[in-house]
Amino acid sequence: MKKLTINGMHCHKCVERCERALNAIEGVNAMVDLDSKTAIVNGEVSDEVLKETISDLGFEVVSIE
Repeated sequence: MKKLTINGMHCHKCVERCERALNAIEGVNAMVDLDSKTAIVNGEVSDEVLKETISDLGFEVVSIE
């Protein structure tokens, strides 16, 4: 499990876009929370792929734990 902190999300449409993109990665199950501006990602995926997926949407991954 990885926890991503994401900058730039402002509404539920942002959350939907992030969740849809993350869940499109094979083997990934993700849940995004607007209030905490985080995503919980389950599955084997590199940090680089996660960062690229989110940045392609116009958001920024601030940290990955």
